[in-house]
Amino acid sequence: MRAKIETSQAPQAVGPYSQAIKANGFLFISGQIALDPKTGLMTATDIIGQTHQVMENIGAILSAEGLTFADLVKTTIFLTDLGDFQQINEVYASYFQSDPPARSTVQVAALPKGAKVEIEAIAVLR
Repeated sequence: MRAKIETSQAPQAVGPYSQAIKANGFLFISGQIALDPKTGLMTATDIIGQTHQVMENIGAILSAEGLTFADLVKTTIFLTDLGDFQQINEVYASYFQSDPPARSTVQVAALPKGAKVEIEAIAVLR
């Protein structure tokens, strides 16, 4: 089973990809940047604001499938500056009650639309 997941509560894709794909008991969420789902624009300019928006976008996609952050099993964080690592950790941690998912964090040269952070995620379906 493979199904495309889409919600108006998260930003629409900026390229040829789906917001998420449900397959084999998992939800694979495409990398999210800090786009406001209502305007399609990046309104947050600092790393804290961008990280909050990214996590809200992931939350909206999870919610579309009746899931929460507790259902995440793996995330990958892409940063344009590893110097932002501590600030991102503080925001990221606030979205988990306990047992955060496995995670990788890497620095990249650039992200779409000049974003400072992008996060992709995998959740287990209930």
